[in-house]
Amino acid sequence: MLQYRKAEECRFDEVSLGEIMLRFDPGEGRVHTARSFTVWEGGGEYNVARGLRRCFGLRTAVVTAFADNLVGRLVEDFILQGGVSTEFIKWVPYDGIGRTVRNGLNFVERGFGCRGAKSCSDRGNTAVSQLKAGDIDWEYLFGKCGVRHFHTGGIFAALSDTTPDVVIEALKTAKKYGTITSYDLNYRPSLWSAIGGVERARSVNREIAKYVDVMIGNEEDFTACLGLEVKGVDANLSKLDTANFRAMIEEAVKCYPNFKVVATTLRAVKSASINDWGAIAWMDGKFAEAIHRPDLEIFDRVGGGDSFASGLVYGLLSGENIEFAVNCGAAHGALAMTTPGDTSMATIDEVRKMMKGAAARVDR
Repeated sequence: MLQYRKAEECRFDEVSLGEIMLRFDPGEGRVHTARSFTVWEGGGEYNVARGLRRCFGLRTAVVTAFADNLVGRLVEDFILQGGVSTEFIKWVPYDGIGRTVRNGLNFVERGFGCRGAKSCSDRGNTAVSQLKAGDIDWEYLFGKCGVRHFHTGGIFAALSDTTPDVVIEALKTAKKYGTITSYDLNYRPSLWSAIGGVERARSVNREIAKYVDVMIGNEEDFTACLGLEVKGVDANLSKLDTANFRAMIEEAVKCYPNFKVVATTLRAVKSASINDWGAIAWMDGKFAEAIHRPDLEIFDRVGGGDSFASGLVYGLLSGENIEFAVNCGAAHGALAMTTPGDTSMATIDEVRKMMKGAAARVDR
């Protein structure tokens, strides 16, 4: 059972550490032929904080860094619209052309039918990738302000040689003050390929895992980052046997007895527009499976896993059982993939209805 700090003792229910990029979305078109884009903000770790604020009404903040220019201030404006506190953003002076520091851009097309979603990120030398241990006053955040839940992940950890040290510093300080921590492995081959590949990803994430309470990921994440394989899963993820996922989770808990919760999404991709969707979680020696949603129609899959994580964390913070938490996560993730952009547009009422198996009838 997770023991959370009391809400009245803390300024924040949840705080996320990670990169936030400006996403360029060509709509139904392609990035390489687009003449116009819609822009959104997004980032694996940040999306969790925003979902917890906008959908679930909790008090959240983000720890990140931006180059202090018009692009950085645009992303800040998006964050403010999402209701997430910007108090812990580190602003770095801009040199005029991005020679020493810049902000991340992410060009993402949604995919449709037989054409999968595709992204091209432009995030080298960003302000947040240059964060190092000692840059953030974690004692102030966790000790003086008070935080009930802290979340970060493998995307931020992969940004540079210094970001894993920032993650570990934050996790250790969080534990010192009784803050529950979660980590989404979020393996991205493109982030690790030039700095050591899978071997480097495993070295970094195996060390970080020692300090995590709630570990989140999918089958690829656990295999690439922790070396824990899910048997019986083919390259196309055409069939997902939950018994094999249970076996993998049991092995993870043996390797890392500090894990109090382990959760994984179950996604079988039939096409970019049709996925089988579900989730499984473990806590206190018990497994729980979310309602399985075969042939779920997808509008924009980016951020679906992050919305699963925010729903899961909401359930845990609410003191509900693991069955509620994993179903809340799966329902929120499903709803998030029905709208464009990285972040959720769902409401808590919609999530609760979907958890009960509600159909998509007109709500009058």
